Amino acid sequence: MSPTAAFEDAPLSGQPSFDEETPFASMMGLFDEAAERLLIERDLYAILRKPDREVNISIPVRQGDGSLGVLDGWRVQHNMGLGPYAGPLRITGDLRVDELRALAGWTTWKCALVGVPFGGAAGGIRLDRDKHSVAVLEAAVRRYTSSLLDVIGPDRDVFLPDKSADEQLMAWMMDVVSMHERHTTNAVGLGKPTVLGGSRGHLDSIARGMRTVLSLAREEFKIGSDRGGMRAIVQGAGSVGGNLAAGLAEDDWRVVGLSDFYGGLYNPKGLDVAALSAHRARHGNLREAQGDFTRMSNEDLLLQDCELLAPCAVGNVITQKNAEKLKARLVLEGANGAVSSRADRILEARGIPVIPSILANSGGIVVNYFEWVQNRTGEQWSLGVVQQHQRRFMREAWQALMSSAGEHKVRLRLAAAMVAVERLAKAHRLRGLYA
Repeated sequence: MSPTAAFEDAPLSGQPSFDEETPFASMMGLFDEAAERLLIERDLYAILRKPDREVNISIPVRQGDGSLGVLDGWRVQHNMGLGPYAGPLRITGDLRVDELRALAGWTTWKCALVGVPFGGAAGGIRLDRDKHSVAVLEAAVRRYTSSLLDVIGPDRDVFLPDKSADEQLMAWMMDVVSMHERHTTNAVGLGKPTVLGGSRGHLDSIARGMRTVLSLAREEFKIGSDRGGMRAIVQGAGSVGGNLAAGLAEDDWRVVGLSDFYGGLYNPKGLDVAALSAHRARHGNLREAQGDFTRMSNEDLLLQDCELLAPCAVGNVITQKNAEKLKARLVLEGANGAVSSRADRILEARGIPVIPSILANSGGIVVNYFEWVQNRTGEQWSLGVVQQHQRRFMREAWQALMSSAGEHKVRLRLAAAMVAVERLAKAHRLRGLYA
């Protein structure tokens, strides 16, 4: 393989696919339905439906052998009606504009739903991290950041962490902006290490938010068990799924299934979550984990009996192909778009509530917002204060969702979208059109 082979051009479509099972089409289809039910004005609808801006940049990077490769980078800024853009940075070898548009749109909705004064954005670099050194990754991130200096900043567009963009990447991005601004600008990259202004509690913020929503959903839908603890299956053992599984064990759930990229682990009597988490921390995966469990595919794990199914790994794992086979009583969507639009309707008809990701995993964005506030004011909140405020934001969003579902007689995913779309539309009406 040539030194530059991994940098060679690959298809990067500028047009979304409108197969309803894709993330972008699912997101847009939901928005269309919410806007139609809310009778959003045609002109306003045209503004809200499209991203405000899409920036495509080329990122030249020098490799260890001295050869030069050019990467593709993107930043999609969806909507700034409620405040500065904010959204994740995704670094992957199969980056698609479709996915970035969906992420940007979902972020807009999440912020509107949970009362965070940000608009949605999403960025990405087409780079396979496993095939390149840390030095190449750092060079790519720094060049990407510097290429966007005209459109990013604490008051313009701030970066949020992602499964492929951790604390270290946020620190590099903050440093680039700070060097150009000639002063420390730590509010431009959120999810940073605490020593650089990162908020306490940000590493497990998504899982904690999910636990708050789950507690409210259990009460609402009367989900309980007398069989030695309610059973939960968590797909994904990373920062979201792994932390959620550990938290569920603390909350006396019986975690009977857990999975990662290499497959699922299942024991109807319950898994030793602490031991599996420790193994993953040492080895980076669960492939060689030992214990009292049966191994099965990720696809089969989703179909086992449980009270709670939490898909926390990737999108589109529950589709019309397997929705009829699920045996869960409640689905808590940890990954963006884990349940497709068609599958959502099937589960609704079956009486299986789906807590959508725009609420379920928005605890991360809430704590990211807290970090932005702390950075802007020079404060550092205690962990207790962070968690207290996060619970309040999640409860208020849940109450708004349930109120909308009751008023409009719609499924939860559509109710959440309607709350978000209505709030954003109101903001645009009040701001008016600048021309």
